[in-house]
Amino acid sequence: PFFTLEPGYPKALAAIEVPPPMIYARGRIELLQQPALAIIGSRLASAAGLKIAKQFAIELGRAGLAIVSGLARGVDGAAHEASLATGTIAVLAGGVDNIYPPEHDKLYREISESGCLVSEQPPGFRPRAADFPRRNRIISGMSLGVLVIEAARRSGTLLTARLAGEQGREVFAVPGHPLDPRAEGTNLLLKTGATLVTEPRDVLETLEPMAGLNRQAFREIPQAVPVAPVLVLGVPDVSDRDRGSVVSALGPHPIDLDEIARATSLSARDVRSIVMELDLAGRIERHGAQLVSLLPMPE
Repeated sequence: PFFTLEPGYPKALAAIEVPPPMIYARGRIELLQQPALAIIGSRLASAAGLKIAKQFAIELGRAGLAIVSGLARGVDGAAHEASLATGTIAVLAGGVDNIYPPEHDKLYREISESGCLVSEQPPGFRPRAADFPRRNRIISGMSLGVLVIEAARRSGTLLTARLAGEQGREVFAVPGHPLDPRAEGTNLLLKTGATLVTEPRDVLETLEPMAGLNRQAFREIPQAVPVAPVLVLGVPDVSDRDRGSVVSALGPHPIDLDEIARATSLSARDVRSIVMELDLAGRIERHGAQLVSLLPMPE
């Protein structure tokens, strides 16, 4: 069923300068009354960026924050997936019955059952390009703060961060490598006053006084256990598209091979074969048995 919210209208959203006069929701509408944090970032996020988004979403969800994002590819999707168990809110540019992007059909259905879908547009509405920036003001408006993980210098993510600042919300950013274009936006935010965070506890300590978060439920992220290297026998038949997916998932930060496999949906065997090719071509740097990073292209 679809609901027009009146008594349950989110208090944080009602406090912005021009709140939408009506919003529609599907799913667990009680999540709209929880303190919330928006997690946003690049649609073409690296494997490291996706891992960071999941870590923050899991830990801050456990602490009592609903995780808000826009159901986009990349960081948005990772944040939603990781917070399904604790409470996630997807703000859509179209109606709450419009699945976009189409590949998030499964995630959309999971959120409609265990999370909440929100839009200011009526059911049946198909979004236009101009509706996505309008959607962004709701993402930030519903939240106590916005956490940015990987954003190019010109992106919708930075627009959301700017809107958050104008709405009086906290803006957090995870720093990135200066050579990674996906970090230009986040590093720019840090230069202009955003709060630097490197672990979920940094966000928690800022928001706890205003949100009444559950500190007992908050636990540090366990350190990854090193995995023994696996011998690759034979040469898997990998395509140029698969190679491109692995290169896109890599960045200047060391990332675990298993994380690359998860981010690209390739088998561990195919990932290891492609990484071996990149190693022989001088495109990557190894950091132990499992960690690799992408080297800049030679000039």
